[in-house]
Amino acid sequence: MSQKIRSSEITSESTYLSRREFIRTAGVLSLGGAFLAACGTSTAEPTAEGAAAEGGAEAVASDVPVDELGRASNTFEEITNYNNYYEFTTDKEDVAKVAEGYVTSPWQVEVGGLVNNPGVYGMEDLLSQFDQEERIYRLRCVEAWSMVIPWNGFPLRKLLEQVEPTSKANYVRFVTIQDTENMPGLSSPFYNWPYQEGLRLDEAMNDLTLLATGIYGKDILPQNGAPIRLVVPWKYGFKSIKSIVKIELVEEQPSTLWMDAAPNEYGFYANVNPDVDHPRWSQGSERPIGQFQRIPTLKFNGYEEEVAGLYTGMDLSVNF
Repeated sequence: MSQKIRSSEITSESTYLSRREFIRTAGVLSLGGAFLAACGTSTAEPTAEGAAAEGGAEAVASDVPVDELGRASNTFEEITNYNNYYEFTTDKEDVAKVAEGYVTSPWQVEVGGLVNNPGVYGMEDLLSQFDQEERIYRLRCVEAWSMVIPWNGFPLRKLLEQVEPTSKANYVRFVTIQDTENMPGLSSPFYNWPYQEGLRLDEAMNDLTLLATGIYGKDILPQNGAPIRLVVPWKYGFKSIKSIVKIELVEEQPSTLWMDAAPNEYGFYANVNPDVDHPRWSQGSERPIGQFQRIPTLKFNGYEEEVAGLYTGMDLSVNF
Protein backbone atom coordinates (compact mmCIF):
# COMPACT_ATOMS: atom_id res chain seq x y z
CA MET A 1 0.00 0.00 0.00
CA SER A 2 1.32 3.43 -0.88
CA GLN A 3 1.99 6.00 1.83
CA LYS A 4 -1.14 7.76 3.01
CA ILE A 5 -1.49 11.40 2.00
CA ARG A 6 -2.38 14.07 4.51
CA SER A 7 -5.41 16.24 3.85
CA SER A 8 -3.19 19.32 3.99
CA GLU A 9 -1.33 18.04 0.94
CA ILE A 10 -4.45 17.64 -1.19
CA THR A 11 -4.83 19.95 -4.17
CA SER A 12 -7.68 22.45 -4.08
CA GLU A 13 -10.86 21.68 -6.02
CA SER A 14 -10.32 24.61 -8.41
CA THR A 15 -6.84 23.38 -9.34
CA TYR A 16 -8.13 19.84 -9.65
CA LEU A 17 -11.00 20.82 -11.94
CA SER A 18 -8.69 22.71 -14.28
CA ARG A 19 -6.36 19.73 -14.42
CA ARG A 20 -9.31 17.41 -14.97
CA GLU A 21 -10.45 19.53 -17.91
CA PHE A 22 -6.96 19.29 -19.40
CA ILE A 23 -6.95 15.51 -19.01
CA ARG A 24 -10.43 15.27 -20.51
CA THR A 25 -9.32 17.32 -23.49
CA ALA A 26 -6.22 15.18 -23.89
CA GLY A 27 -8.37 12.10 -24.11
CA VAL A 28 -7.10 10.29 -21.04
CA LEU A 29 -10.51 10.21 -19.36
CA SER A 30 -13.96 9.84 -20.86
CA LEU A 31 -17.19 11.12 -19.42
CA GLY A 32 -19.31 10.05 -22.35
CA GLY A 33 -21.20 6.83 -22.89
CA ALA A 34 -19.26 4.91 -20.25
CA PHE A 35 -20.32 7.43 -17.60
CA LEU A 36 -23.97 7.18 -18.53
CA ALA A 37 -24.12 3.40 -18.98
CA ALA A 38 -26.24 1.38 -16.60
CA CYS A 39 -24.21 -0.33 -13.88
CA GLY A 40 -24.31 -3.80 -12.49
CA THR A 41 -24.96 -5.63 -15.76
CA SER A 42 -21.47 -6.66 -16.83
CA THR A 43 -19.53 -9.61 -15.49
CA ALA A 44 -16.38 -8.81 -17.47
CA GLU A 45 -13.19 -8.72 -15.42
CA PRO A 46 -10.62 -5.94 -15.87
CA THR A 47 -7.86 -6.46 -18.39
CA ALA A 48 -4.15 -5.78 -18.07
CA GLU A 49 -4.60 -3.02 -20.64
CA GLY A 50 -7.30 -1.48 -18.43
CA ALA A 51 -5.04 -1.49 -15.40
CA ALA A 52 -2.29 0.10 -17.45
CA ALA A 53 -4.69 2.75 -18.70
CA GLU A 54 -5.70 3.54 -15.14
CA GLY A 55 -2.05 3.82 -14.10
CA GLY A 56 -1.36 6.06 -17.07
CA ALA A 57 -4.18 8.41 -16.11
CA GLU A 58 -2.83 8.72 -12.58
CA ALA A 59 0.68 9.36 -13.90
CA VAL A 60 -0.50 12.26 -16.05
CA ALA A 61 -2.75 13.68 -13.34
CA SER A 62 -0.11 13.56 -10.64
CA ASP A 63 -1.28 16.63 -8.71
CA VAL A 64 -5.03 16.00 -8.53
CA PRO A 65 -6.61 15.07 -5.15
CA VAL A 66 -5.99 11.40 -4.51
CA ASP A 67 -6.80 8.83 -1.88
CA GLU A 68 -4.13 6.81 -0.06
CA LEU A 69 -4.03 4.32 -2.94
CA GLY A 70 -3.32 7.08 -5.45
CA ARG A 71 -6.78 7.09 -7.04
CA ALA A 72 -7.93 10.48 -8.24
CA SER A 73 -11.02 12.09 -6.74
CA ASN A 74 -14.06 12.54 -8.93
CA THR A 75 -15.14 16.06 -9.76
CA PHE A 76 -17.83 17.86 -7.81
CA GLU A 77 -20.01 17.70 -10.93
CA GLU A 78 -19.63 13.94 -11.22
CA ILE A 79 -20.33 13.35 -7.54
CA THR A 80 -23.44 15.51 -7.52
CA ASN A 81 -24.93 14.33 -10.81
CA TYR A 82 -24.72 10.55 -10.60
CA ASN A 83 -26.18 9.10 -7.46
CA ASN A 84 -28.87 6.91 -5.91
CA TYR A 85 -31.50 8.53 -3.71
CA TYR A 86 -34.72 6.58 -4.15
CA GLU A 87 -36.83 8.89 -2.00
CA PHE A 88 -36.51 11.38 -4.86
CA THR A 89 -36.19 9.08 -7.90
CA THR A 90 -34.65 5.81 -9.05
CA ASP A 91 -32.94 7.61 -11.94
CA LYS A 92 -29.31 8.28 -10.98
CA GLU A 93 -28.88 10.83 -13.74
CA ASP A 94 -32.07 12.75 -12.89
CA VAL A 95 -31.85 12.87 -9.11
CA ALA A 96 -30.04 16.22 -8.98
CA LYS A 97 -32.86 17.89 -10.90
CA VAL A 98 -35.62 16.24 -8.87
CA ALA A 99 -33.94 17.10 -5.54
CA GLU A 100 -32.99 20.67 -6.52
CA GLY A 101 -34.15 23.21 -3.98
CA TYR A 102 -35.08 20.68 -1.31
CA VAL A 103 -35.00 22.53 2.03
CA THR A 104 -32.61 21.06 4.62
CA SER A 105 -32.48 23.90 7.13
CA PRO A 106 -33.39 23.91 9.94
CA TRP A 107 -32.54 20.28 10.65
CA GLN A 108 -32.40 18.15 13.78
CA VAL A 109 -31.00 14.70 14.54
CA GLU A 110 -32.44 12.79 17.49
CA VAL A 111 -29.92 10.52 19.25
CA GLY A 112 -31.31 8.12 21.83
CA GLY A 113 -32.18 4.57 22.73
CA LEU A 114 -29.76 2.70 24.99
CA VAL A 115 -27.65 5.72 25.94
CA ASN A 116 -27.01 7.65 29.12
CA ASN A 117 -27.20 11.09 27.53
CA PRO A 118 -29.90 11.20 24.83
CA GLY A 119 -30.33 14.45 22.97
CA VAL A 120 -31.61 16.32 19.95
CA TYR A 121 -28.90 18.03 17.91
CA GLY A 122 -29.44 20.83 15.43
CA MET A 123 -27.04 21.00 12.52
CA GLU A 124 -25.49 24.07 14.10
CA ASP A 125 -24.72 21.96 17.18
CA LEU A 126 -23.10 19.18 15.17
CA LEU A 127 -20.99 21.64 13.19
CA SER A 128 -19.83 23.59 16.25
CA GLN A 129 -19.30 20.75 18.73
CA PHE A 130 -17.36 18.41 16.45
CA ASP A 131 -14.32 19.43 14.44
CA GLN A 132 -14.93 18.93 10.74
CA GLU A 133 -12.25 16.87 8.98
CA GLU A 134 -11.48 16.10 5.35
CA ARG A 135 -11.59 12.41 4.47
CA ILE A 136 -10.95 11.20 0.94
CA TYR A 137 -12.76 7.86 0.67
CA ARG A 138 -13.54 5.38 -2.05
CA LEU A 139 -17.27 4.77 -2.57
CA ARG A 140 -18.24 1.37 -4.03
CA CYS A 141 -21.87 0.94 -5.06
CA VAL A 142 -23.39 -2.54 -4.89
CA GLU A 143 -24.29 -1.97 -8.56
CA ALA A 144 -20.54 -2.20 -9.36
CA TRP A 145 -19.73 1.44 -10.06
CA SER A 146 -17.43 3.52 -7.89
CA MET A 147 -16.13 6.99 -7.10
CA VAL A 148 -13.49 8.68 -4.96
CA ILE A 149 -15.01 11.46 -2.87
CA PRO A 150 -13.44 14.19 -0.70
CA TRP A 151 -15.87 14.29 2.24
CA ASN A 152 -15.97 16.72 5.13
CA GLY A 153 -17.40 15.61 8.45
CA PHE A 154 -16.54 13.98 11.75
CA PRO A 155 -16.24 10.41 13.06
CA LEU A 156 -19.54 8.96 14.28
CA ARG A 157 -17.56 7.66 17.24
CA LYS A 158 -17.30 11.18 18.68
CA LEU A 159 -21.06 11.65 18.78
CA LEU A 160 -21.61 8.19 20.27
CA GLU A 161 -19.03 8.84 22.96
CA GLN A 162 -20.92 11.99 23.91
CA VAL A 163 -24.25 10.19 24.33
CA GLU A 164 -22.58 7.24 26.12
CA PRO A 165 -24.04 3.90 24.96
CA THR A 166 -25.10 1.63 27.80
CA SER A 167 -23.76 -1.90 28.28
CA LYS A 168 -26.86 -3.31 26.53
CA ALA A 169 -26.24 -1.38 23.31
CA ASN A 170 -24.99 -3.69 20.55
CA TYR A 171 -26.18 -1.97 17.38
CA VAL A 172 -26.81 1.49 15.97
CA ARG A 173 -30.00 2.10 13.99
CA PHE A 174 -30.27 5.02 11.56
CA VAL A 175 -33.44 6.54 10.09
CA THR A 176 -33.68 9.01 7.22
CA ILE A 177 -36.33 11.68 6.69
CA GLN A 178 -39.71 10.62 5.29
CA ASP A 179 -41.06 13.76 3.61
CA THR A 180 -43.97 12.52 1.53
CA GLU A 181 -44.90 16.02 0.36
CA ASN A 182 -41.54 16.81 -1.20
CA MET A 183 -39.98 13.44 -1.99
CA PRO A 184 -41.89 11.89 -4.92
CA GLY A 185 -40.09 8.57 -4.69
CA LEU A 186 -41.78 7.81 -1.38
CA SER A 187 -44.94 6.98 -3.30
CA SER A 188 -43.30 3.71 -4.38
CA PRO A 189 -45.02 0.72 -2.74
CA PHE A 190 -41.98 -1.53 -3.19
CA TYR A 191 -40.04 -0.30 -0.15
CA ASN A 192 -40.70 -0.22 3.57
CA TRP A 193 -40.27 3.50 4.20
CA PRO A 194 -38.65 5.31 5.92
CA TYR A 195 -35.18 4.27 4.81
CA GLN A 196 -33.51 2.52 7.74
CA GLU A 197 -30.00 1.16 8.14
CA GLY A 198 -27.85 -0.27 10.89
CA LEU A 199 -24.33 -1.02 12.04
CA ARG A 200 -22.91 -3.16 14.76
CA LEU A 201 -21.66 -0.90 17.57
CA ASP A 202 -18.01 -1.76 16.99
CA GLU A 203 -18.42 -0.89 13.29
CA ALA A 204 -20.00 2.42 14.24
CA MET A 205 -17.14 3.17 16.63
CA ASN A 206 -14.45 2.49 14.02
CA ASP A 207 -12.62 5.71 13.20
CA LEU A 208 -13.32 5.33 9.46
CA THR A 209 -17.08 5.62 10.01
CA LEU A 210 -17.98 9.21 9.19
CA LEU A 211 -20.93 11.52 9.60
CA ALA A 212 -20.45 13.62 6.47
CA THR A 213 -21.60 17.23 6.22
CA GLY A 214 -19.76 18.36 3.10
CA ILE A 215 -18.11 17.47 -0.20
CA TYR A 216 -15.03 19.38 -1.42
CA GLY A 217 -15.47 21.73 1.53
CA LYS A 218 -18.98 22.69 0.39
CA ASP A 219 -22.26 21.74 2.06
CA ILE A 220 -23.70 18.46 0.83
CA LEU A 221 -26.41 18.97 -1.76
CA PRO A 222 -29.86 17.36 -1.36
CA GLN A 223 -29.21 14.64 -3.93
CA ASN A 224 -26.21 13.45 -1.92
CA GLY A 225 -27.98 13.33 1.42
CA ALA A 226 -28.01 16.87 2.82
CA PRO A 227 -27.45 18.04 5.41
CA ILE A 228 -25.86 15.02 7.14
CA ARG A 229 -25.31 11.44 6.05
CA LEU A 230 -23.38 8.36 7.04
CA VAL A 231 -20.27 7.22 5.15
CA VAL A 232 -18.94 3.71 5.82
CA PRO A 233 -16.24 3.31 3.15
CA TRP A 234 -15.62 -0.44 3.45
CA LYS A 235 -19.29 -1.27 2.85
CA TYR A 236 -21.47 -0.96 -0.24
CA GLY A 237 -22.92 2.50 -0.68
CA PHE A 238 -26.49 1.65 0.32
CA LYS A 239 -25.27 1.26 3.92
CA SER A 240 -24.30 4.95 3.99
CA ILE A 241 -27.77 6.30 4.78
CA LYS A 242 -28.60 9.86 3.71
CA SER A 243 -30.41 12.79 5.36
CA ILE A 244 -30.37 11.31 8.86
CA VAL A 245 -33.03 12.39 11.36
CA LYS A 246 -32.62 9.68 14.00
CA ILE A 247 -29.79 7.62 15.49
CA GLU A 248 -30.85 4.98 18.00
CA LEU A 249 -28.71 2.59 20.07
CA VAL A 250 -30.42 -0.80 20.30
CA GLU A 251 -29.77 -4.29 21.66
CA GLU A 252 -30.97 -6.40 18.73
CA GLN A 253 -29.90 -6.22 15.09
CA PRO A 254 -32.17 -3.63 13.43
CA SER A 255 -34.16 -4.12 10.27
CA THR A 256 -32.95 -2.33 7.14
CA LEU A 257 -34.83 -1.17 4.06
CA TRP A 258 -32.87 -3.30 1.58
CA MET A 259 -32.97 -6.43 3.73
CA ASP A 260 -36.73 -6.05 3.91
CA ALA A 261 -36.96 -5.53 0.15
CA ALA A 262 -34.68 -8.39 -0.97
CA PRO A 263 -33.04 -10.36 1.85
CA ASN A 264 -31.46 -12.82 -0.59
CA GLU A 265 -29.60 -9.97 -2.31
CA TYR A 266 -28.78 -7.46 0.44
CA GLY A 267 -27.38 -8.58 3.77
CA PHE A 268 -26.95 -6.66 7.00
CA TYR A 269 -23.17 -6.39 6.76
CA ALA A 270 -22.83 -5.52 3.05
CA ASN A 271 -19.03 -5.44 3.21
CA VAL A 272 -17.40 -4.88 -0.17
CA ASN A 273 -16.25 -8.37 -1.14
CA PRO A 274 -15.08 -9.35 -4.64
CA ASP A 275 -15.37 -13.03 -3.67
CA VAL A 276 -19.12 -12.89 -3.00
CA ASP A 277 -21.16 -12.00 -6.06
CA HIS A 278 -24.53 -10.34 -6.10
CA PRO A 279 -27.09 -12.93 -7.32
CA ARG A 280 -27.46 -10.98 -10.56
CA TRP A 281 -23.91 -9.78 -11.31
CA SER A 282 -20.26 -10.16 -10.44
CA GLN A 283 -18.65 -8.12 -7.68
CA GLY A 284 -15.14 -8.95 -8.86
CA SER A 285 -14.65 -5.65 -10.68
CA GLU A 286 -16.09 -2.16 -10.78
CA ARG A 287 -16.55 0.76 -13.17
CA PRO A 288 -15.02 3.99 -11.84
CA ILE A 289 -17.19 6.90 -12.93
CA GLY A 290 -15.21 8.95 -15.44
CA GLN A 291 -13.01 6.12 -16.76
CA PHE A 292 -13.13 3.73 -19.70
CA GLN A 293 -12.00 0.52 -18.05
CA ARG A 294 -13.23 -1.59 -15.17
CA ILE A 295 -10.78 -2.21 -12.34
CA PRO A 296 -10.49 -5.01 -9.76
CA THR A 297 -12.60 -4.59 -6.63
CA LEU A 298 -10.59 -4.73 -3.41
CA LYS A 299 -11.78 -6.64 -0.36
CA PHE A 300 -13.36 -4.25 2.13
CA ASN A 301 -12.93 -1.65 -0.65
CA GLY A 302 -9.22 -1.45 0.17
CA TYR A 303 -9.68 -0.81 3.89
CA GLU A 304 -8.92 -4.37 4.96
CA GLU A 305 -6.07 -3.38 7.26
CA GLU A 306 -8.35 -1.08 9.24
CA VAL A 307 -11.48 -3.22 9.50
CA ALA A 308 -10.81 -6.92 8.85
CA GLY A 309 -10.36 -7.51 12.58
CA LEU A 310 -14.02 -6.62 13.13
CA TYR A 311 -15.01 -9.86 11.39
CA THR A 312 -12.49 -12.36 12.78
CA GLY A 313 -14.02 -15.83 12.77
CA MET A 314 -17.04 -14.83 10.68
CA ASP A 315 -17.95 -16.49 7.40
CA LEU A 316 -18.47 -13.45 5.18
CA SER A 317 -20.07 -15.52 2.44
CA VAL A 318 -22.88 -16.27 4.89
CA ASN A 319 -22.83 -12.96 6.79
CA PHE A 320 -22.91 -10.96 3.55
